[in-house]
Amino acid sequence: MADTSQDSAVLQATMDAAVDAIVVSDHAGTIIQVNQYAADLFQYSVTELIGQSVNILMPRALAGLHDGFMSSFLETGEKRIIDTGRDVEGLRKDGSVFPLHLSVGHTTQNGHQIFVAIMHDLSRRKATEAALERSQRLDAIGKMTGGIAHDFNNLLTIIVGNLELLEMRGASERQLPLIKDALEAAGIGSDLTSRLMVFARRGDLNPVQSDLRELCTDTITLLKRTLGASYHVKTKFADDVAPVMIDPVQLQSALMNLALNARDAMPTGGDLLISIDNVKIDDSYIAQETDMEPGEYVRLSISDNGEGMSPEAQQRAFEPFFTTKTDKGGTGLGLAMVYGFVRQSGGHITLYSELGHGTSFGLYFPMALDVDQPRPAPTTSDTLPVTLRGPGERVLIVEDNAKVRRLAVERIQSLGFETLAAENGELAYQMLKDGAQVDLVFTDLVMPGALNGYDLAEKINAEFPGIRVLLTSGYASDVVTGSMATGQSYDILHKPYRLADLAKRLHTLLADVVEE
Repeated sequence: MADTSQDSAVLQATMDAAVDAIVVSDHAGTIIQVNQYAADLFQYSVTELIGQSVNILMPRALAGLHDGFMSSFLETGEKRIIDTGRDVEGLRKDGSVFPLHLSVGHTTQNGHQIFVAIMHDLSRRKATEAALERSQRLDAIGKMTGGIAHDFNNLLTIIVGNLELLEMRGASERQLPLIKDALEAAGIGSDLTSRLMVFARRGDLNPVQSDLRELCTDTITLLKRTLGASYHVKTKFADDVAPVMIDPVQLQSALMNLALNARDAMPTGGDLLISIDNVKIDDSYIAQETDMEPGEYVRLSISDNGEGMSPEAQQRAFEPFFTTKTDKGGTGLGLAMVYGFVRQSGGHITLYSELGHGTSFGLYFPMALDVDQPRPAPTTSDTLPVTLRGPGERVLIVEDNAKVRRLAVERIQSLGFETLAAENGELAYQMLKDGAQVDLVFTDLVMPGALNGYDLAEKINAEFPGIRVLLTSGYASDVVTGSMATGQSYDILHKPYRLADLAKRLHTLLADVVEE
C-alpha cells in the first residue's frame, strides 16, 4: 500500500518547486493547499491562506463571477473556466491589483471535488507591452511631428525670403519696423520647429566622445545658482565611468531641462540627486524601454523628492505639447526634446514616479569604447565678406515646392547669379546630361521621385565633378548622412535660412572653384 504521507510530501515539494502560483481548493472554494510561490505572490504566509476562500485572491467583481462559474459547473458540468486559460487580475494582501494568467484543473478524490488553479504573474509582460506601446506611440508622433516641422520650415522659408526682398526693395520707414517684427516672429517659429525636430530625432547633433561626469559637473555649477537656496543638489558619480558619444550642448540642455522640471515639482524646496554609473543591460535586467538592446551603457539618473506624476501624466510625459504646467507657461516641449535627444544619441530614457514621493528619470547612453574622435564639421568664418558675384556664374535650383522654388530663384538672382530651375531630381539630372552649363546646383534634400537631393549630388559628383552642390532641407543633416554608402559629405543649408546665409554659402563654394 502506498505511503500517503510520503505522497503528500512529494506533492508539496513539487508544488514548492514550481515557478508559478498553485492553489488547491475544494468544491466550496476553500483553500486546502498552496505552494510557497503563491503565498509570496499574494503577500500572505502559507498558513494564512489555508482555510480561506479563494475569493480573497481576487478583486470583488472577479470573485462574484468566479462563484457563478463554479456553481454552474457543479450543477451542470458546463466548463466555463475549467481546463482552459485566461487573463485575469489578482488581489494582493495590501490591496494592490496585478495581472495574472489563470488556468483551472478539476479532479475528484474520495468523492470530493478538487480544483487546482495555476497562476502566472503577468506584471512583467504587461509592463513590457505597455512600454512597447508607449514607445511605438512616441515614434509615430515623432514621425508626424518631423513631417509637420519640415513643411513648416518650407513655409517659414517663403515668409522670411519675401520679407527680406521687400526690405531690399525700398520699404518705407513705416514698413521697416513691421518687416523687422515679422522677421523676428519667423525666427521664433524657426526655433520652435528646431525643437520639434529634436523630439522627432531629426535634430542636428554634434557628438563627441565625452565623460558624463565632467559635463554634469559643469552644468551642476550653473544649476546651483539657478535653483536657489531651497534646493539641494546632490551627486553620486561612480569612480570609473565609461566615455559616451554625445553632443555636450544637448546633454547639458537636457540636464537643465530635467532639473528645472524637478524644481517645479518641489515648489517649497527639496532634494535633487544626480547620479552616473555604468550599467549592463542583459536578459535579467528589467528596463521600461523594451527596445533597449543588450549591452554596456552609462546611466545618468536625475531624481527628486517632489510631488510626483500621475500614471496618466507618465504615459504622456514625452509627447510634444503635453504639459501639466499650463498655469506656469509650460510649452510641453521640454521632455519631448529630452526624449528625442536621448533616442537620437542611440540611447534610451526611462521614467519612474509616484505621487507624493517624487520622480526619477534614467538616461542610458551606449558606452563609447575605443571610438575615434570625429572631425569637427567645417565652418565658414562669421567675418567672411558677402559679395555679389558677376555675370557668368549660373546656379541650378532644384525644389519640388513651387513657391519655395520661385522664391529661391528670385533670391539667388538678387545676389547677381543667373539661374535655371527644376522641379525634381530627375529633371535636373536630365538638364545636366543635355548640356546645361551651371557652376553650382542648389537642391532640396527631400524630394519625391527616383532622385532625392543626395542621390542627385552623388551623380553630379561622379559625372560632373566641376559642379559644386549645396543642399538645403528642413530636416537636419545627420539623419540622412548616416545612410550614405559612400560617406561623402555635402554642405547643407537648413531651412528657414536668411539671405546672408545663402550668399555666404554660395560665395564659399564658388570661391573654391576659382582657387582650383
